[in-house]
Amino acid sequence: MPRSNRPRRPVSGKGAAPGRSSGKKTAGGGVPELDLERARAGIARRESAPDGDWMVRTMTARNAEKTYICPECSTAVVPGVAHLVVWKDDHLFGAAAGLAERRHWHTNCWISRSYRYR
Repeated sequence: MPRSNRPRRPVSGKGAAPGRSSGKKTAGGGVPELDLERARAGIARRESAPDGDWMVRTMTARNAEKTYICPECSTAVVPGVAHLVVWKDDHLFGAAAGLAERRHWHTNCWISRSYRYR
């Protein structure tokens, strides 16, 4: 018979086994501390500019694991450097196409970018 990946139920009238926590708030213990940096990193915000609507997501230094080329300054965004992931929200071929063409920008390059059409 295959094994089940579900945790076993505690014996009736007793708490969870020692050394195990259910992840929920218990009478004797508290809830795990929230990692604010991780919580903020995954939220994309919409920015409107003369060159269209953009979705912008912050990539923290902890989560930056690859090397990318910034489209504004043409230099590398190296691993371990906080930067922005940007994609076009009002892409001609839809939101999925805009997401597929996302680019990684230095934060200062994105803030000071020129709005000229390329």
